[in-house]
Amino acid sequence: MQRRRIVIEGVVQGVGFRPFVCQTARRFGLAGSVHNDCRGVVVEAQGYEPALASFLAALYEEAPPLATITGLTVETIPPRNETSFSIGASVGNATAGAQIAPDAFVCGDCLNELFNPADRRYRYPFINCTNCGPRYSLIEAIPYDRPRTTMADFAMCPACLTEYRDPASRRFHAQPNACPECGPSLVLCDAAGTAMEAGDCLAAAAELLRSGKVLAVKGIGGYHLTVDACNPVAVATLRQRKLRDEKPFALMAADLDVVRSFAEIDASESRLLSGVERPIVLLRQRPGNPIAAGVAPRNRYFGVMLPYAPLHHLLLRSGPDILVMTSGNRADEPIAFTDASALQRLAGIADAFLLHNRRIHIRSDDSVARLMAGKALLLRRSRGFVPRSLHLLAAQPPVLALGAELKNAICLTRGEDAYLSEHIGDLKNLESLAAFQGAIGHLQQLLEVTPRIVAHDLHPDYLSTRHALSLAGVTPVAVQHHHAHLVSCLGENRVAGPAIGVIFDGSGYGEDGRVWGGEFLIGDAAGYRRAAHLTYLPMPGGDAAVREPWRMAVSYLRHSYGEGIPAIPALQSIPAMEQRIVAQMIDRRINAPLTSSCGRLFDGVAALIGLRPRVSFEGQAAMELEMVAAPAEQGAYPSAVERIGNLLEIDPALLIRAVVDDLHAAVPVAAISARFHRGVAHMVFQVCRILRAESGLSLVALSGGVFQNVFLTETVLALLRDDDFTVLTHSLVPPNDGGLALGQAIIAAQRIPPFAPPTAGAAGTGGLP
Repeated sequence: MQRRRIVIEGVVQGVGFRPFVCQTARRFGLAGSVHNDCRGVVVEAQGYEPALASFLAALYEEAPPLATITGLTVETIPPRNETSFSIGASVGNATAGAQIAPDAFVCGDCLNELFNPADRRYRYPFINCTNCGPRYSLIEAIPYDRPRTTMADFAMCPACLTEYRDPASRRFHAQPNACPECGPSLVLCDAAGTAMEAGDCLAAAAELLRSGKVLAVKGIGGYHLTVDACNPVAVATLRQRKLRDEKPFALMAADLDVVRSFAEIDASESRLLSGVERPIVLLRQRPGNPIAAGVAPRNRYFGVMLPYAPLHHLLLRSGPDILVMTSGNRADEPIAFTDASALQRLAGIADAFLLHNRRIHIRSDDSVARLMAGKALLLRRSRGFVPRSLHLLAAQPPVLALGAELKNAICLTRGEDAYLSEHIGDLKNLESLAAFQGAIGHLQQLLEVTPRIVAHDLHPDYLSTRHALSLAGVTPVAVQHHHAHLVSCLGENRVAGPAIGVIFDGSGYGEDGRVWGGEFLIGDAAGYRRAAHLTYLPMPGGDAAVREPWRMAVSYLRHSYGEGIPAIPALQSIPAMEQRIVAQMIDRRINAPLTSSCGRLFDGVAALIGLRPRVSFEGQAAMELEMVAAPAEQGAYPSAVERIGNLLEIDPALLIRAVVDDLHAAVPVAAISARFHRGVAHMVFQVCRILRAESGLSLVALSGGVFQNVFLTETVLALLRDDDFTVLTHSLVPPNDGGLALGQAIIAAQRIPPFAPPTAGAAGTGGLP
């Protein structure tokens, strides 16, 4: 007879972990107890060795679906005179180190009840249990119990209260527990927000969707705008009203069989799509699919998710089984999550509103993922993943990192854990700034952390930078954009480095005041040096060159050919006067900041070959360039690598000339795109080999928004790994600016005593000699 004391850390409170432990222990004939404490859950289990071993294995293998175990320690202690297993009261401040569970999809048990006419929760849109339902979006404060959630508005009826108090019930301590007698309810409103006479709100809403109307639906983390995905008129109407010209819409399908009717899906994608997080997953379009062409124009992929709220299942059961399910907002605004805001901001877009009276405390967009090199890659980290922590290599002082201007997300550290916020979006307006400030306050309150260090981007004009510098009582730390990308990748992979960082993105403020974006860095959290970069070229018009990639095409042509630019068919649609003005801006360096951006290189090539002279959303040109590439094409365009002082400089002139030669030779656009992608990959490989020979480093970290590109990333990975490089990539942290705050937080902690102080270094080296 032996007794073990087991301490389990992670997301193990408020997810049914104690009842699970109790039932599992009884199954193996063990005595003892389980209770919450400030670290997580503490178990004392007593029995014979085989039973204890099976019990420990079951804790990992059979944990509740919302639980995430990040640490488990086992200690042998003296046996006691016990014959039963019980659930004990919480000890001390049981929430001090606990983690809050993310919002989760409705589980199979609840779905069975939802569609069982004999069940008291039959067709109840807010059914949930300990294993599923909203968490993060409704928590107002900790400890996590009902009075500190938006469910405080609803007093449980005797039947629900009995379930809530019963350790054997699936709804034991399920804080959102409710039923039609005591919980939230639906209401269908017209475009003006007036309640409509509808005996069955769901049936009436489904009929509106079938008739081609635009419906605003209040979900778990905010509002969606939804239409029948197979109705081209409805899709076009939604685009016109939402002012979203071409950016793809997300789809929601009733189940995997329906998904297979319009998209190609393999086993890994199926698992990702069906996971507890229920992200939007990018899937290849099936030829001849029934989806309206306007859903994802000029794209080979659909963004698809399965229903995750009971309300979604009910809508899809009653109405169309494939719906457009896009964020409830106008262009560049954050998702609407309060009723008043939705009725105001979505007026003129939605024909009707399907509302409910359960308040959403914190907005949370849908997460977006894709499969890359055999593993999941988050492109947007939000609902389902937040506020799960990322485990750091070592404990550090509390740091608040404020991210970047685009795809903003913040990060707060507590001990050995880093917590990325939900996706906030682009900080371009007052609504976004309010969401940004609200996320900061909410995360600090939930984690009970008051940071003494605030990390921010080096760019002086970012709203996040200004906010950092306006805070009192903290130490602001400026972190170079691409250094943060490098350390974000190292931090996610729990690798200290140093490493060769290949950081390719659209733009980031460099330490020389120029726009960086095609960078090879060598370093770690303590510092870095810039080892190589793409040649600086003018960006005529500054931000206008991002919106109009043809401007970058002209810049690359003038760099590659001088004034004797050959005729380019794709530029014939651009008025000659505009081209002359841009040429003068380049030659005279008037409003033409210099950039080394790899993202702008992708833009310029997309414009050169006629894909996209102008864009309607960020990254559109590069995305379409990837979409047209022919995977079977093995050609690769060359680039010149030259040493200039202490730096390697990669000149794209040879590459641009090769693109133009192929254009004039009438080579198909698909082949040109593939040769370009492989050319960039071979350039990365060439530079990494040079840097390995000089530094002795074989560890490479790939980060930045350009590495969302599957064709490029998988080609780079194959080249490097075949040459014995160890390559780190992102998975749970986006490679784009949505993951930047993690790197900022880790770097900032290194610069403040008693942690490693910064090392003096020359400008542009980030402190690493």
